[in-house]
Amino acid sequence: MRDDSDDGVRVWLVERTYSDDEQNLIILTYATPDGQRYFRKERALTSFTDVRDTTAAVDADPGNLGSVDEEDLQEQYAAEAQRMRNAHDPDDVI
Repeated sequence: MRDDSDDGVRVWLVERTYSDDEQNLIILTYATPDGQRYFRKERALTSFTDVRDTTAAVDADPGNLGSVDEEDLQEQYAAEAQRMRNAHDPDDVI
């Protein structure tokens, strides 16, 4: 399974949190299988009828990836990305 393609770098969902600063904002964090890079997606929950699927993986532009500098967080992201990669197809809705 390739993690880099012409469309970007494949990253896997590793964390879904709710923002403390903003109401109705979900932060989705995706990471590379090695846990060294991450991609954040912020989503406003405007209504219950607003359907936007969250998939197990997305292809992110390499320029939009951040570095994970903390070793513990890197290990956590790597473990979760690998778990998601092993359990789901990239387009599976989570």
